[in-house]
Amino acid sequence: MGKEQTYTITELAREFDITPRAIRFYEDQGLLTPARAGRARVYSKADRTRLKLTLRGKRLGLSLAEIRELIDMYGGVRNYAPQLQSFLKVLAARRATLEQQREDIEAVLAEIGMLEKQCLSLLGDNAAGAAEAKAELARRIHSAA
Repeated sequence: MGKEQTYTITELAREFDITPRAIRFYEDQGLLTPARAGRARVYSKADRTRLKLTLRGKRLGLSLAEIRELIDMYGGVRNYAPQLQSFLKVLAARRATLEQQREDIEAVLAEIGMLEKQCLSLLGDNAAGAAEAKAELARRIHSAA
């Protein structure tokens, strides 16, 4: 059987489009544990997977402690039922936050649409269209309050 594939910090930085400094930070936080060949870091496939999970956790908005829990679960920590229950709560809270943000974004986009319609009507000297857009915007603002 051949030698396990390894990666340099430069290769991982390039693959995941992050800086070597970010990778060293995750190492300092205990999320990665590369071997050393002299002064050079040598990353295993497991390190690459942990880095991938770390970046995925960051995109989800998880804290480093929550990311560490995620990595531990993937690493096969034995009695992980309590961890899974805890992590499900973290994910549910994150989902609720993202859904609220999506609602807020959709509301703002709708308001932008009304403002654009109002501006275009005013530019086109369409007073009735501008008034309609203004009334629609006012209705949306009052219904959201």
